[in-house]
Amino acid sequence: QVQLVESGGGLVQAGGSLRLSCAASGSIASINAMGWYRQAPGKQRELVARITRGGIINYADSVKGRFTISRDNAKNTGYLQMNSLKPEDTAVYYCAAQGAKWAWDYWGQGTQVTVAS
Repeated sequence: QVQLVESGGGLVQAGGSLRLSCAASGSIASINAMGWYRQAPGKQRELVARITRGGIINYADSVKGRFTISRDNAKNTGYLQMNSLKPEDTAVYYCAAQGAKWAWDYWGQGTQVTVAS
């Protein structure tokens, strides 16, 4: 069992930055990857970024060059650094983790990111 708690959302102006945090607890050894999804009203849920236990990183084209995913293994915490934010980045952001079978089995509660124009 893995529990994920995310934080760091808020209201920022276009061009600003935010850093989201995702604290994991429980069976950390069972996590093969962690990532960030987002969902805006009326839009499909989108995988924003993912990092595997082996260090492979993937980004959605919409955030490449602006967002950075990272983790601090000693703190069991993952991060999403979001720079040069745009109004279209407005969404609820969810931390998620892939378990032993690589399914997205674990999810945080979501945190709202609002980017004002």
